[in-house]
Amino acid sequence: MSRKFIIVLVITMLFTTLVVGFSWIYLSQLLSQRLLWADETASQLTNQLQYAASKAVPDLTSTRVNTQNSKAMRVAITKYLQTDSSLNDMLESVVGTSRVIYDAAIVNLSGIAILDTNPAMNGKPVSPRASLSVLRDAGFRRQLRTLYGPAAVYDVNVRLDLDGQEFGSVRVGVSTVFLRSELTPRLQQAAFFSLLSIFCSLVLSAVVSNLSLGPLKAISRDLDSASGGDLLLTEESGSDDEVGLVSLKIAHLGRQIRDTNQIFSALKDNVEQVMTKLQDGLMLFTRDTRVVLVSASAEKFLGRPRREILGRTAEEIFSDGSVLGAVVLPAFQKQRQLAQYEFDAADGRRVQVSLDFIQERGTPIGALLTMRDTESVRRIEDEIEISRRLSASGRLTRGVAHEVKNPINAIVLHLQLLQNKLKQDDPDTRRHMDIIGSEIHRLDRVVQILVDFTRPLDLRLDDIDLRKILNSVAVLAGPDAARHGVQIVQHLPDDAESLLVRADSDLMKQAILNLVLNGVQAMPDGGTLTIKAQRDEDMILAEIMDQGCGIPAEAKEKIFELYFTTKGSEGGSGIGLAQTYQIMEWHYGKVEFDSIVGAGTTFRLRLPHAVSRRDRRAGEEITA
Repeated sequence: MSRKFIIVLVITMLFTTLVVGFSWIYLSQLLSQRLLWADETASQLTNQLQYAASKAVPDLTSTRVNTQNSKAMRVAITKYLQTDSSLNDMLESVVGTSRVIYDAAIVNLSGIAILDTNPAMNGKPVSPRASLSVLRDAGFRRQLRTLYGPAAVYDVNVRLDLDGQEFGSVRVGVSTVFLRSELTPRLQQAAFFSLLSIFCSLVLSAVVSNLSLGPLKAISRDLDSASGGDLLLTEESGSDDEVGLVSLKIAHLGRQIRDTNQIFSALKDNVEQVMTKLQDGLMLFTRDTRVVLVSASAEKFLGRPRREILGRTAEEIFSDGSVLGAVVLPAFQKQRQLAQYEFDAADGRRVQVSLDFIQERGTPIGALLTMRDTESVRRIEDEIEISRRLSASGRLTRGVAHEVKNPINAIVLHLQLLQNKLKQDDPDTRRHMDIIGSEIHRLDRVVQILVDFTRPLDLRLDDIDLRKILNSVAVLAGPDAARHGVQIVQHLPDDAESLLVRADSDLMKQAILNLVLNGVQAMPDGGTLTIKAQRDEDMILAEIMDQGCGIPAEAKEKIFELYFTTKGSEGGSGIGLAQTYQIMEWHYGKVEFDSIVGAGTTFRLRLPHAVSRRDRRAGEEITA
């Protein structure tokens, strides 16, 4: 309900109440006066008829009427009254002289009409009627109900004494119909003025509300302009009154809000970019536990989109029946810190939750809820550990290769000199010399592999279709797979752009080939090796699944270490998986695996999608 409507309603109700009150008083006074006038008019007529009746009867002692006989006297008086022309003329003129008189009659003590304005009633009994004084002295509402109810006649009576004795009474009837016809025009006039007054009150209240709310509208426009940063006109045209001063202050406030909004928008954009890249689910709450900031990862933990979470309270987001709600809600209610509480989620994941309350000068101003997947944390820690080991192994390898390379070169040189000097050596000596030479060359190749593995490499990056690489790898590994009785099956999408990656084609082919050949060699008795690839948001997910013997639990942590192999006497070098891991690191990708002993192993390669990667890099450059 608007303030303007309230003001109009209040003023209208006030005027309406005053108009109704004054109209009520006016109408009640008017009705009382009309009833009093009718009573006085009727009383005056009764007195006149009484006087005329007394003059119509002579002194009976001078007549032949036996004054000792009361019956004879009544008969004589009745005759005189009925035959008196003046009295009859006056009685007939009673109804015509007043607009409210209904009838008039002279009635004897027995209630029989001697004279009546209606000649048919002469000699007949007259029905008793209520006195007009009852209606005159009644309340206003009863008077209105009586006047506008069924038609009725009220009498004004006066005692009639003739020849010193009570003879009867003079009655004048006042009709409510005549009173109503007299009063209705005045009531209609009063109602018209009442409605006119109410209408004037509406107009007046509208004018008053506009005058009173006009400055508020100007201030509202200034506030809208302040939110948009445009207040130059208001500042220049501001008056010296209170509204002008308030507008000027709003202008200064608007400038501050505009500057603050610009800073806030820049910070919000930066925070949003950071939040989208976080693996942890973060939720920022205000003092009243209402969410104001949600990271993209929080959607996965809560199973709800951010637009349904923002602006809601903790009680609305977390359910008491869930494990997360049972932990978080009591912490919110008691304002108690929650430090790295772990529980099993509904999907089987192990989730770690922490709740920190933010305070300013000892006063709580909000809270920060952090949710992270403990398995993801463990994988990240494992990847860091593998990277650390590979880095340490690379540094050690480079040093060993450098130290071993020079002696090998010297041995090879001296071996050639020795072979030249032994021109006529026997066949056994030549055979041993050849074995020494071949082994030294093999050792030299091993050292060269180490140097190549640890040497920084310049990548020849290009946007390539990962399907082509997977198809090429399947063709290369086909003969070896057929020899082991392994069938290679591919499940690839039809859309070429969905698997577009930016990579070095040769290196990526080598990385995937290492995994495929390992899978083939893990199935000496045959089986199926499945190659799958699909788009997963901004990443490309490729999977190589075999049905081999699997990787033992004690070997899982070392599988990507250089020279570590589980093939034993089968001739594994321990370089393939380490090389794959390193190639994926060079391409900002990841390699993961799941393995069940006796059931098989699944390797997963995750690479950034080429288009999404370019868009993200362009956004970072624009932000910078």
